[in-house]
Order: sequence, then C-alpha cells, then structure tokens
Amino acid sequence: MAGTTVVRRPGEGEAFWMLNSLYEVLASSEETGGELTAMEMTIAPGMGPPPHVHEGGETVYVVEGNVRYHIAGETHEGGPGTVFYVPAGTEENFEPADGENVRLLVIYTPGGMDKFFREAGEPAQRREVPPPSDAPPDLERLNAIAEKHGLKLKVPARA
Repeated sequence: MAGTTVVRRPGEGEAFWMLNSLYEVLASSEETGGELTAMEMTIAPGMGPPPHVHEGGETVYVVEGNVRYHIAGETHEGGPGTVFYVPAGTEENFEPADGENVRLLVIYTPGGMDKFFREAGEPAQRREVPPPSDAPPDLERLNAIAEKHGLKLKVPARA
C-alpha cells in the first residue's frame, strides 16, 4: 500500500489523552503506507511510559523541556535539539527531567504505534495536557492493548 502526501498544520489530526499526557498524531501509519508514524507528545512532570520494547525503531527529537531517557540500562538526558534513536527490540522508557512538561517529536519506523494510542487513549478535549487523574493507570488494560500492536510493556506483577 502506497502512502499519501501528508500536510498537517498545528491543531489538525487526531489527539489523545493518556497517562496524564497529550499524544498528537502528525502522520498516521495509514497515511504513510505503513512506513512510519509521526507523533508529537507533551509529557507531564512525573509521567512517561513504563519500560517497554517496540518491534520497530523509535527516533525522538526534543522540542521543548528536558527529558531523561532510560535505554538498554543506560540513562541519558537531553534538552531541545537532542535526538535519541532507539533500535527495535531495545527496552526503554523516559520522563521529564526537570519538573516541567517535555514536548517530543517521535517517529516510529515502521508505522503502527498510532493505532496503540488510538485504542489505549481517549480523544483529547483540548490540545493540552489533561487535568491530572486521581486513578492510577490500568496497566493490565494497557498491556493487553500494547500486545496487539507489537509493544511489550514491562509492568510490575500484581501482589
């Protein structure tokens, strides 16, 4: 399946709230013929994904703020302009490093991760980080959805 030309201006396209953060789809896997998924993520302080592994590669460009990235057992920090590339099959997770939101451009190759966010998140009511949730995330639900989309979450075992 061939991709199509994608021109998406700020505020256009799908956006989701999940884990107290905002996930915006800039180019979906359907639009790119499966070649990539491009997303902008605004991650709230104290948030970020649990450790996980993708079947494909992930390239991250820090747009705003500072991020702490845990990749294959090593910790790296970066601010605006920093690029991280995480090869397929590498365990990683990240969080804002300084108590402020971090905004990231994330490219998944091949595409498909947008389908995970579409199913796991809820449509964003506004293009901003949602109000904090009082409830802890349902990691079992997220893990079940993740597995369907080639993502393996490292969630703690239940006591």
